[in-house]
Amino acid sequence: MIEVLFAESEAASMRVAKNTVVYGKTDGPTSVWIAGKKKPPKREHAGWIEGTSEEVICLGFMLDIGDISETIDSQYRKDLIYSLYVQEQWGKDPELDAELRNLADCYIEEMKRLKNYLESGEQIRVWYSEAPYSICGFYQLCSILTQYENPVRTVKLPQYRIRDNVIISYKNWGEVAAEEFAGFLQYEKELSREEQRLYCSLWCELKEDNSPLRAVVNGRVTGVPEDFYDFLIWNRISEKPEKEARLIGDILGKYPVNIGDWWYAKRINDFIAQGKIRVVQDSENKYARMICLAE
Repeated sequence: MIEVLFAESEAASMRVAKNTVVYGKTDGPTSVWIAGKKKPPKREHAGWIEGTSEEVICLGFMLDIGDISETIDSQYRKDLIYSLYVQEQWGKDPELDAELRNLADCYIEEMKRLKNYLESGEQIRVWYSEAPYSICGFYQLCSILTQYENPVRTVKLPQYRIRDNVIISYKNWGEVAAEEFAGFLQYEKELSREEQRLYCSLWCELKEDNSPLRAVVNGRVTGVPEDFYDFLIWNRISEKPEKEARLIGDILGKYPVNIGDWWYAKRINDFIAQGKIRVVQDSENKYARMICLAE
C-alpha cells in the first residue's frame, strides 16, 4: 500500500509508522480538553502500519499558497517553496541553503515515484485533513488519479477523537505521533471514481479562480486575497518590541487556522518593507529579530 501525505512532518511520522524499528518520534501540539482544562494527551500505541518506509510519498507543494495556474514542477513553484522555507535559516549556511533549494525537486521526484507506482497497478492510500495545504494537495492529486484505474483509499483526519473521556482535537496530520497513525485506519474508506472526478472539478475551479491564497471558509476551500490572515498580525503586534518568533508563536497558538509560521514571517517582512512594522534589533535569522509597530 502506497501512503500519500502532503507535508514533511506528517510524512516523516508515517515513515516511522511503516517501520519495524522506531528511529524517531513526532510530538505535535495536539490540543486536549478535559473538564475545561488542558492536559497533555496520553500516547496510545496503536500498532504499526504494514509495509516499509519506502512506500511513503510526500507531496509538499504548498498548493494553498500562490499561483496554481503554473504546473507543480514550474520554476515559480520551486522559488515559492524555497522563499518560504529559507526564512527559518540561521545565517548563511551553504549546505542548508542548497538543501532548501532542492526541496521542490524532491517533491517532483516524489510525484514521479507515485506515477510509477500507479502505472504498476499499486493501491494508493491518501491521508488528508481540512488544513488548506492538505485539501488542496488532495484535490490536485485527484486530478491525476482520474487518469488511472488504481484502487484508491483515503483516511481523512477527524476533527477530534475521544480517548478515556478526553477529547483530543487535531488540525493536521503533523500533530499525530507515528505510533498513533494505525489507530486512524478505522476511518479508511474507498475513494470512488465519481468522488475523484468531483474533487478534480473542484481543483479546476480553484485553478480558474487562482487567488493568491486558498482557505477553508464555512467548510469549503475557497480562494482568498493575500491579506486574508493579516488581521491576526495586527491584533497581536504592538509598539512594544519583541522577538518575531514570539509574536508568530503567539498568533499560531491563539489562532489555529492551519497556515504555517513561514506565511506570517513573509507578511511581516512585506510590512517591514512598507514601513508599517519596524525592526528594532536586527538578526541574521528573521525569527530572532526584535520588531514592533512603526510609529
